[in-house]
Amino acid sequence: MTGRSADRARYDRATAHLDAPVAIVDLEAFDANAEDLVRRAAGKPIRVASKSVRCRALLERVLARDGFAGIMSFTLDESLWLARSGFEDVLLAYPSADRKAYAELAGDPKLAASVTVMVDDPAQLKLIDDARDGGREVVRVCLELDTSLKLLGGRVRVGARRSPLHSPAQVAEMARAVARRPGFRLVGIMAYEGHIAGVGDALRGRPLRSRAIRLMQAAARKELAQRRGEVVRAVRAVAPDLEFVNGGGTGSVQHTAAEDSVTEIAAGSGLYVPRLFDNYTSFSGRPAALFAQPVVRRPGVGVVTVLGGGYPASGAAGLDRLPEPYLPEGLRYDPQEGAGEVQTPLLGSPADDLLIGDKVWFRHAKAGELCERFEVLHLVEGETVTATVPTYRGEGHTFL
Repeated sequence: MTGRSADRARYDRATAHLDAPVAIVDLEAFDANAEDLVRRAAGKPIRVASKSVRCRALLERVLARDGFAGIMSFTLDESLWLARSGFEDVLLAYPSADRKAYAELAGDPKLAASVTVMVDDPAQLKLIDDARDGGREVVRVCLELDTSLKLLGGRVRVGARRSPLHSPAQVAEMARAVARRPGFRLVGIMAYEGHIAGVGDALRGRPLRSRAIRLMQAAARKELAQRRGEVVRAVRAVAPDLEFVNGGGTGSVQHTAAEDSVTEIAAGSGLYVPRLFDNYTSFSGRPAALFAQPVVRRPGVGVVTVLGGGYPASGAAGLDRLPEPYLPEGLRYDPQEGAGEVQTPLLGSPADDLLIGDKVWFRHAKAGELCERFEVLHLVEGETVTATVPTYRGEGHTFL
């Protein structure tokens, strides 16, 4: 029996009492992935990206491990909820326009001490001030550095369009804007190099493109390491008590950790290891989060139909954004139908061994987005479900 076949047998036995659709997290794989992230971080603490987990119980589990410290959240409302739940160090990774939540933050000493918000424009500071509604707490802020690689005088850009702050001078001027404005304290810098951390460099069947990606990423790492160091020096001249410099992502942990200017690493997807993280030369993880759909039809030889399954991931539309039929091995989508909202035909010889009611296991393309589809995650150890925990959705929260 292959490793994947053995996993399928375990998951089927563990969830035999549960009707599909059902979502699980294999705790042995989850913990092994966490251990590998810590190894690659080489002593620098890892801040967990909550959008890649979206389950309080699993956030608590990983933060209880040595090597992890703090949360990187994705909305201000989520940040406040996490802080009220007992998480004491929450960095909001994206600017917010949630005036109500800013008023809550500025009016509550505990929340203001626990949550750091992201800014990259003086207009965001004004929005926060206008939203205070009498709240006088000092708001902790972090500046985001644009990490994109710019070539040919800026005519070619590689990387996500995030912050407008690219040069050391631009970031330092934003730091001065914070320092001049009462009611704010600059505590950190964040720089997420998504074109390095979030782009696989070993694409199956595409050796030339894979080599091109590796060359791009090598150049981007070199340029960013130098520029990030210059940015940190420029900002520390304005804010010498800067608490942290956050960088990285699952795909670049060891490279970012090697930079002297970086004090902590961000990672989250590497805990679940969704299908988009299969294509890296720098690391390999174990799929930990899966979901199962039930076989409900057998339309013909080599075909089964499962209920639902149309859970595409965010990003540029493409086949790589669809869940992967994972177990049993050898199933594939019908190219005329793909992953459907209410039913999904699957083709391949393994279909002939599946019966009505059997489970087909899938891997989502991205990590935490799976939890927007399920209210609970069943935690599997060996051949047993040892706990069932709510996702954000299961706790009544859909923050985005």
